Amino acid sequence: MTNPTTSPGPILRIFEVQATPDGVETLLENFATTSAAVVDGQPGNQGYFFGRCVPDGDRRVLFVSLWADLESVKARFGDDWEQAYLPPGYDDLVERCSIRHVDTGAGWHVAVEGAGSGAGPAPGTDRE
Repeated sequence: MTNPTTSPGPILRIFEVQATPDGVETLLENFATTSAAVVDGQPGNQGYFFGRCVPDGDRRVLFVSLWADLESVKARFGDDWEQAYLPPGYDDLVERCSIRHVDTGAGWHVAVEGAGSGAGPAPGTDRE
């Protein structure tokens, strides 16, 4: 059994936003640039993905980053790691937001085909 005070990872950091009525598309554009820059290349970051909830008309969008372990998340986001981080310019697009961390160490399987231009190897696989 895993000790609940440790976190072997990988860790999903799930940022969920209820966008303003006109904010969904702008948030998705910002996720591709600003939010990506917050995590991309950081020690322990193993990738990210984002998208809108379905069906159409649902104004919830997600930005999910994958981290090697909880220590990497804490190193990137500091003492406020359990709080949603809103980059400049996001306040006017967000009605409410939340952050969750999920330890996926108990099981992980990903088979992604045709996921868009940013699709790459599944976490834990060799990169070319």
